[in-house]
Amino acid sequence: MNENNRSDIKNKILEEIDKTEHEIFHYKELTKPIPPENAIGRVSRMDAINNKSVNEAALRKSEQKLKGLRIALSNIGDPEFGQCAKCKQEIPLGRILLLPHARFCVNCAR
Repeated sequence: MNENNRSDIKNKILEEIDKTEHEIFHYKELTKPIPPENAIGRVSRMDAINNKSVNEAALRKSEQKLKGLRIALSNIGDPEFGQCAKCKQEIPLGRILLLPHARFCVNCAR
């Protein structure tokens, strides 16, 4: 992988980190506890609790993505960056640009 590609990937990772941090902030706002003093009906409260659990799952997924992006950013200088962790073949640039935290090529990720 050449330096130009690494620079493009680094910029993409930084953009994704910024976007993911905003998502995490948004999900944290949506997953705040539901105060019992709110005068909403039983069904509405159940719906709010269900939405909260869906948002908590999205929050966990975004936190995992952020962790992977930070690891990818710290490893971008490694000579093995961009190689599949399983088969050691080069991961296509398009895949790395779409999923900068991907450690496996498409075939090995299945």
